[in-house]
Parts: sequence; C-alpha cells; structure tokens
Amino acid sequence: MKRGWLLLLAGTALTLGACAGPPEGEPSPSAVGDPATDSPSEWTGETLQVPQGYPTIQSAVDAANPGDMILIDRGTYHEEVQVTTPGVTLRGVDRNQVVIDGEFQRPNGVSVLFADGVVVENMTAINNTSNGFFWSGVRGYRGSYLTAVNNGVYGIYAFDSGDGLFEHSYASGSPDAGFYIGQCDPCQATITDSISEWNGLGYSGTNASSELNIVDSVFRHNVAGIAPNTLDGELLPPFHNVNVVGNLVHDNGNIDAPALAFEWAAQGNGILLAGGGDSYVARNLVVNHPQSGIAIFPMLDANFYMSYDHQVVGNVVEGSGLADLTLGGPSDSGNCFEDNEFSSTLPAGLEVKQPCEGLRLPALFEIGSTSAQLGRLFESGLDQQPEVDMAALPHPGPQPNMPEGASAPVTPAVNVFASTRPDIDAIAMPQMPSDLEVTQQKGINIMGVSFASAAGVFFGLYAYVLPLVLYTSWVVLALWDLAKRDDLTRGKTIAWMAVILIIPFLGVIAYYIFGRSTIPVWQRWVLLAGGMLVYVLFLGLGMVIGGIV
Repeated sequence: MKRGWLLLLAGTALTLGACAGPPEGEPSPSAVGDPATDSPSEWTGETLQVPQGYPTIQSAVDAANPGDMILIDRGTYHEEVQVTTPGVTLRGVDRNQVVIDGEFQRPNGVSVLFADGVVVENMTAINNTSNGFFWSGVRGYRGSYLTAVNNGVYGIYAFDSGDGLFEHSYASGSPDAGFYIGQCDPCQATITDSISEWNGLGYSGTNASSELNIVDSVFRHNVAGIAPNTLDGELLPPFHNVNVVGNLVHDNGNIDAPALAFEWAAQGNGILLAGGGDSYVARNLVVNHPQSGIAIFPMLDANFYMSYDHQVVGNVVEGSGLADLTLGGPSDSGNCFEDNEFSSTLPAGLEVKQPCEGLRLPALFEIGSTSAQLGRLFESGLDQQPEVDMAALPHPGPQPNMPEGASAPVTPAVNVFASTRPDIDAIAMPQMPSDLEVTQQKGINIMGVSFASAAGVFFGLYAYVLPLVLYTSWVVLALWDLAKRDDLTRGKTIAWMAVILIIPFLGVIAYYIFGRSTIPVWQRWVLLAGGMLVYVLFLGLGMVIGGIV
C-alpha cells in the first residue's frame, strides 16, 4: 500500500487501544482450548473463615488447599488478594457488605494467577489502581454476584484464559472497560445477566474469539457500549465468532464517565465491532447514542484489520445521532444487515445493498464516521478530553445477593462453559424499560462526519473529504487544459480524457507528468505535491498528538 493511504487508514481506523508491537511468547494452553485443569471438581468440605479463623483474606488464601472454600464475613478489607491455589472458592457472606478497598494504592482487589477453577462470588471490590477482579492464565473461572466500582483499568477481567462465566455482576467507573475478556481462542466464556455503566467501555474484548457470548445484560451510560476489537498488543488476532445477543444497550456516550484516550475515540457508539469477523449481533435493543447504534469499523495497529462476515440481524435501534446502523470502511466482504428495525443507515440502504441473503453489492462502506475518530484522539492528546475524578464517580445502590448466601452449594469452576452455555436462538429481545425514552435526536453530519466535536469534524472532514477535493480539482484542471489544447489530435485528447476519468488518482497524475500539459511545471507540482504534503502534515500531526505514532 502507498504510504499516504496508510496514513489515512491510521487516522481513520484506530479507535480502541494504543499501537504496540506484536507481543512475545505464546498464549497459555488454557486460552486455546486445552481442557486440562489442575482444579478438583468438587469441594473438599473444608471452610476457612475470615476473620474468625484468619485475620485477613490473604492469610486464609495462603492456608487453603485445592478445593477449599474461604468464607468472608462482613467488613471492609484493605488488602490485595492473590490466589495461586487451584479450585478455591472465595465467597462473601453479603455482596454489599464484604468490600475489598484498594484505597487507590493497591493494583487489584482479587487476582487469580495461573490457578485453575477458582470461583469468586458475592463481594465487592472498589478503588483499586488496576482491576477489581482479575483472572490470568487459567482453565476454568467463575465470577458471580460481584460488584466492581471505580477501579483504575478494568472492573471484572479475564485474560489468556478459557472456560469461564461472569454472571449476575455489576461494574462501573473503570476507564478501560467494566467487563473484559481478552486473548483467547476458543474463549468458551459467557457474560450474562450483568450491568455495566459509567465505564470507558461497557465491554471490551481484544482478540477474544469463538464460543464467546455477551448476552442478556445491560450496558448503559458508558462512553461506549459493547466493543469486541482486534489489536496486535495481545496474541491471537483478529477476534472472531462472538455472539452479542439479547442485550439492552442504551445512553452510551457519557462524557462524564472515565475513559482512556482510545476508549474516548469510540465515544457515542452502542455496539462497535472493530477489526474482526464472523460475529453475530442479534435481538439487542439499542437506544440513545450520539453516534451509531450498531457500527462495524476496521482497526489499525501494527497490522491493518478489516471487518468481515459480521451479521447484524433482528435488532431494534432507535435514537442515534449519526446513524442507527453504520458500516465504516475500508471493509472486507460479507458484512450483512437484515430484519433490523431502524430509521437511518450509513451508507444509505444498508439492508437493501448488504443483506444476509441474496445479491450483495461489493465494497459498500463509508469512511467519514471512522475518520472522525482521529479528532477524538487529537482531543485527548491535547488534554481536551473531559477530566474525571474517579473518587467522585457515583456508587451503585445495593446489588442482589447470591441466593442462599453462605450456605449455597460450593462448586469449583470446572467445565463451566459446557454446563452454562446459553441457547443463543432462545434468547429474546429485551423489553423497553418503562422509564427509558428515546431522547437522542438525529444530528447534523456531512458525509458521515457528525458535528459532535470540533476536532472530530476537522479531522473527519480533512481525512475523508480533502482527498476528494484535491482529486476533483486535479481532474477539473486537467480536463480544462485538454479542452483548450490544439496540439493534440482528437484521438489523443479522447485517450487522455479516458485515462483521467477511468483510472482514479493515477490517471490524472500520469497526465500531469507525461501528458505535456500546458499548465506550468511549477503549478503542477504545487497542485499535486503541495496539496498532498499539507494533507499528510495535518494528518500526521493529528496522529502524533493523538498517540497513534
């Protein structure tokens, strides 16, 4: 690809995550489907009680054997808990009154490191500098009835792991994402019956693929809603085969929620598929978004990833400032839209031109909405992104406790996905809540660039429209020059006109260089090289300040 086009793609395609070189090493066997586990499949019958038997959660964890349960009484615990023993269950007696408080000094509330089968349930983690609850490199994990509030990166997080479940949980106040599953293929994981609000992203899943279900949950009041994505900073790109089904996604675009720079770039979108393929977005209710309700975009990191073969089917999308359904480009083939209820699409007529059955037009996408993301990155790079005081973010009210509480059955996280795998076809569209109204009005946009921010408009139009303006001026002047020349035969004039009109960009450039134009040489070079140089300088400035390069 030509460097100028790559610069354009860099400005238009990167919406989530910083550019990073390919990571070293290999994914854990757990993350790529190895069923082997070190966890026992049953509870040992032993219960270690905190603080009755052990003064801290960590001291009980250190004393536990595989398969034991640690039962934590009410209280606020100022510690970081690290679990390296497989098959342990950490359980609070009361979800709202068992609180691990990092005091914005410690990185994680609970971290489970290379310990298979660990269950964490019925408790709260707040004010940690990194994550509320975190599993890494494990086979088998479950987080149930968890509350994660105002943690510095993620709320509830599984990385390089497989065979998992996050259920009946709540996450808010995380600048990256409330829920995150990353670097797994097949992930064999489900997020269900959970709420994510006031985060950078409600859900983020980088390079998380296959047998991954985001279902029956609520994503609201985040900077952006649900965002499976591809990046080279983690292994196993690109993401693919993710099911996003039966969710209530509303009022994302919250400028008062915390967000990192690249999460801020996605501001205002409900469901965003960035740079992967073969995913299924169905029967979601998507309401009130300043940008797009459901959008498909490419992604650029060390490599460029076009989206392909996504199916957007049977969703209800209302109240979108830009468009209810958007296919941003450049895009690969196979993305389709069918049986959705909507008012507007970008490009126009998506369901007619890109149906899931029948004739489909090739290469139908628009670039304005993706190019505008560079403006958001530019804003963040100049510290124009709204500042958010993490300590001042709202806390939720009491959340539902786990049924039976302390006396509930104890089951290590073994064969989790097989026993809890949802029936995707049976998941219904959520009902519109009685207190939710469609309030977002259709905004003003030019060629897919909305007027949401000054920087977004400037770079969106500059990245998208300026090349068209330059090209148009080149063609008009070249045709004018041919029309007034009398030194060419009619055949040569027609031939040059055909080259200029039929071969985009290169045809008119060839005429200026080889066609002996009567336009002075210096004017031709200013027109060709000067315009592109200014374009590249502005775009490069935006990428440098935005942190892309």
